[in-house]
Amino acid sequence: MEESIKSLLSNMLLTKIAIVIIGITIIVVIFRLLQKSVSKYVKDYDNRYKTRKLINIIGYVVALIFIAIVYSDQLGGITVVLGVASAGIAFALQEVIISIAGWISILVGNIFKTGDRVKMGGIKGDVIDLGVLRTTIMEVNEWVDGDLYNGRIVRVANSFVFKEPVYNYSNDFPFLWDEIKIPIKYGSDYQQAKKIISTIGQEVTGDYANKARQDWEEMLKKFLIEDASTQSMVTIAANDNWVEYTLRYVSEYRSRRTTKDLLYTRILEEIDNSPNNIEFASATFDLVGAPTVDVNLK
Repeated sequence: MEESIKSLLSNMLLTKIAIVIIGITIIVVIFRLLQKSVSKYVKDYDNRYKTRKLINIIGYVVALIFIAIVYSDQLGGITVVLGVASAGIAFALQEVIISIAGWISILVGNIFKTGDRVKMGGIKGDVIDLGVLRTTIMEVNEWVDGDLYNGRIVRVANSFVFKEPVYNYSNDFPFLWDEIKIPIKYGSDYQQAKKIISTIGQEVTGDYANKARQDWEEMLKKFLIEDASTQSMVTIAANDNWVEYTLRYVSEYRSRRTTKDLLYTRILEEIDNSPNNIEFASATFDLVGAPTVDVNLK
């Protein structure tokens, strides 16, 4: 009698295992086909990426539900144990739970998306993947200047969206205000120097300024924010060594270094070739002579 019961239980266990394997295989095949069919119906890259991620998560949930249904008759005995252990599990996995909540916040709150340039958890770079627990970033800066890639791929926990500010350089307003400073020697033609710098600023950054203005108009509709000029402007300040010209302008967030290089190149060429009395200034030092020492040698 006991042997027949054991044989029956063994057969039931093997049957359930077989059902689980077959069912999981079918679920995997169905959801893989759904992921492949997304590209046919969703043309936008960002929406396609999010849809595939969502399908992947739904697939895991369906698989867990299927396993729970198959073994539902055996779950009653462990309900109490799971209830007692849930508090300890929640405490031990609090960082994981916060990261999952952060991932949901990123997707729902439109904090950033793949392709955006962000600074998160002290890491600055372009978002190349949004995982459930971590965001993958292609890092910029560090030992490389000019907002260029340094080659490191960094994975940052999504929990940082609740712990620290998240800086987005490209979401609503993909432009940055930047400045360059040009020192001009005292006694130069100040008005002509200002005209040269202003003209070059408008020529180099004019397209950026016009595009930025359109995006800024949308920002004014969306946020309670002060209106700002996107056109380049030149201001002058005098210090102990020279007259300092500051050119303020708008640049696309990925072109900040190349824009600055082009501005400096054009300004240097124009001022060097200018027939007017304009000279660049440099730091100068006055050497103070030592007092005379009378030395008598006997």
